[in-house]
Amino acid sequence: MTGAGAPPFDLRTLRDSFATLTSGTRMPVLGLGVFQTPPGAVTRRAVEAALEVGYRHIDTARLYRNEADVGAAVRASNVPREALFVTTKLWNDEHGFDAALAGFDRSLSTLGLDYVDLYLIHWPATTLRAETWRALERIHRDGRARAIGVSNFTIRHIEELLARAEIVPAVNQVEFHPFLFQRELLAYCQAHGIQLEAYSPLTRGRRLDDPTLGRIAAAHDVDVARVMIRWGLQHRIVEIPKSVDPGRIRSNAGVFDLTLSAAEMATIDGLDAGSRITTDPATMP
Repeated sequence: MTGAGAPPFDLRTLRDSFATLTSGTRMPVLGLGVFQTPPGAVTRRAVEAALEVGYRHIDTARLYRNEADVGAAVRASNVPREALFVTTKLWNDEHGFDAALAGFDRSLSTLGLDYVDLYLIHWPATTLRAETWRALERIHRDGRARAIGVSNFTIRHIEELLARAEIVPAVNQVEFHPFLFQRELLAYCQAHGIQLEAYSPLTRGRRLDDPTLGRIAAAHDVDVARVMIRWGLQHRIVEIPKSVDPGRIRSNAGVFDLTLSAAEMATIDGLDAGSRITTDPATMP
């Protein structure tokens, strides 16, 4: 296995801020998530709006049923493919060596791309994880996924994988926000060279009225969403907030004009209550 220590993580501007993965791939630290974004024109318009603003990182999955629209928007854009970072994910019914290879082929065909930049195991949902990972290692070695990783893996799941893996996962994508500040998982991933990536960094809008975040946002004359995203970035976490509103997509990109003080970071850290809005992966087999 290869990879150890926290990867380099740059915070400059939207187009110049990257996490360098153990594979050597540079991953933009802010991306657009398209979970629950309806397939068709809605997804295409959201991706187009993000690319126009300067986003270069789009995250989808087979489960989302909008891979075709993400791929169409990417292909139709004027941005060179090599400047973009596209992620998709293997769903729970595609585990196992042969099944995972076939699942990847389906996603790549649906996207209409020659390769993806990151391919993830979406959930640690079956006992076939080791065989699935072996398939992802094959896909990576064949150059069809520039990096491979996991999603919703706990430390237990990662340790189980590392015991048999030849390639360390480049990324672990998990629910992560101020109300679910997974310190132990963050420290573990950083120690093993695994980039932590946050989905639902805005709690799907459920905690945007938090008074503590509101006070910090008011002090900087920004909205709460920007404070939440910036908090994650300053913890060296890649963030993929979801939106279909071009104005919100543009606003979220403004995090690079904001810096939170050490005191503000500590205050936000203190909001952690272990509050999840998605399934707890610790309950997986």
